[in-house]
Order: sequence, then C-alpha cells, then structure tokens
Amino acid sequence: MPRIPSLKLLMGFEAAARLGNFSRAASELNLSQSAISHQIQQLEEQLGQPLFRRIGRGVELTVAGKVLQRSVLRSMETLRSGLGRIATYLDPGLVVLVCPASLLHGWLQPRLEQLQQALPDLCPLLSTDESARYVDEIDVDMTIGARPLQQPGLFEVPFLQDEWVTVCSPALAAQLDGVPQAKRHLHTGVIYLEENLTSESNAPIFREQLSSYRTNAIYDDQRLVLDAALRGRGIACLSSLVAQGSIDQGELVTLADYPRLPGTTWWLSRVAGPSRSPIVTQMFEWLLSQGNHSAAG
Repeated sequence: MPRIPSLKLLMGFEAAARLGNFSRAASELNLSQSAISHQIQQLEEQLGQPLFRRIGRGVELTVAGKVLQRSVLRSMETLRSGLGRIATYLDPGLVVLVCPASLLHGWLQPRLEQLQQALPDLCPLLSTDESARYVDEIDVDMTIGARPLQQPGLFEVPFLQDEWVTVCSPALAAQLDGVPQAKRHLHTGVIYLEENLTSESNAPIFREQLSSYRTNAIYDDQRLVLDAALRGRGIACLSSLVAQGSIDQGELVTLADYPRLPGTTWWLSRVAGPSRSPIVTQMFEWLLSQGNHSAAG
C-alpha cells in the first residue's frame, strides 16, 4: 500500500495547484519559493509521477496532478469539517445534559429560549442517549432521570414531580362540552401510550373512565401521542410535563373530570462539589429553580 504523504507536502501542493504559481503558494503559506519547490519535488519523488509542468511564469497540473488535486480537496474538506465539529466541543459555554426525549421535547424545549436569555454564554448540548448514564464532566455534565444514578461522587436531587393528565385538542373539548361522561365514548376515541396498557400507576383511568372508548391508535413514544392529540385524533393520557408546553400555548385542554394520577419523580444529577466550569453550576441551579417553579405552579 503506498505511503500517504505528509500533510505539509499536501498543503503545499494544494496551494500551488490552486494558485498556479509556486511564488504565490509560498507567500500564502509564509514559506520561501525554494521551500515550496522542494516540497513539490519530494511529493513527486514519493508518488513517482510529475505533478506540474511549467508554463511561462506559472505552472499547470499534469493528469496525475489533477487526480491528486481532486483527492486532496476532498480530504481537506473532510478534515476542515471534522475540525469544525471538534471546535464546537471546545466552546467554553458547552454544557452536556442527558435527558429522556419526551421530557426534553415537552418540558425543557419550551424553556430553552428563557434559559439562554438567563445564560447568554451557554451552549447546551442536549442528548437523549439514555445509555450515557455516567456523569464524568467530560462526556456528560448532568442528567435528568427517573431514578438516582447512585454513582459515587454525585450530587442528586429530586427535581420534578410528574403526573398523568387526560387531554385533548380545544376543538374536541368544545365538542365534548356538555356531553355526559358516560356518552363521550360515542363522540371520540382514545390515543394510547403502549406502556399505559400494562402500567398499574394509571390503570384506573384506562380500566374505568376510558374502558368504553374505541382505540384510535397506540404509540410507544409520548411525543407521538402528543402529536396525535394536537391533531385532534382523540383524547390522551399524557405526562403533565410532556403536555405542559402545549397546554400553556392553548393547543391542548386538560379534561378536569378525569383523575390526575401520580407520575414519575425525575432526578437531576451532577458531580458533587465545584463543577468544571461555573456555567455548569449556573445551568444546574437554573434547572432546579424551574423545577421549583413547576412544582409551585
């Protein structure tokens, strides 16, 4: 397999090929013309092919040079793209939070603008990869989860108390207004979250109030249940935190004559003691304050 030339030689070649002149390539790279000429000579010797031919005061690429130029340009673009992505991770305001997708979508996403107004230098990296369950201040700064991680050296606090509420679109709520609960099943159906069918925590709703309703759809993701409810596809039993943004915007209505049942207690976790950066602590405290505000609301 041919040995890959050094990046220094390839950068000198790329500049000379693009500018068609060794002198201008040398000036761009802050080198002498003889240094560029020597680099091109080394590269040609390694490849066993002439890459340039002289024309007047400049140079033009040979067929082999044109092939190499295309490869070098693609490689350099890939390298620049990769370095650009790495630069994002070097942002001093970067804070990595791992959070369940449904909670991120329904509770945190509507608050992001407020968060970034409070912390203008913050660059949140919000991940739904729940396999990343280890807070190490390198890959993960903090997590929101349904239980404490019980990892040594963590500060973990109960953060949000969820509950199950029954909701529907305003248009459907208006249609059901005045209809006795015993006859509502004649006017609409239910959108189910699959886990609700086997869960004991909210079984009373499904085995009693909603048992006579037809099943309109079953999903395995609360975000899809939320979307179906927003589209007026039926009534749905959802996490209040997932539905809260849509309720606040008037896009969903809570049906008051159905029980509100206790849901998940969400925990917020980060490394105990001083954080790697003040902005990690500031975001953690902001989240706690929002959790207290939600509880008060």
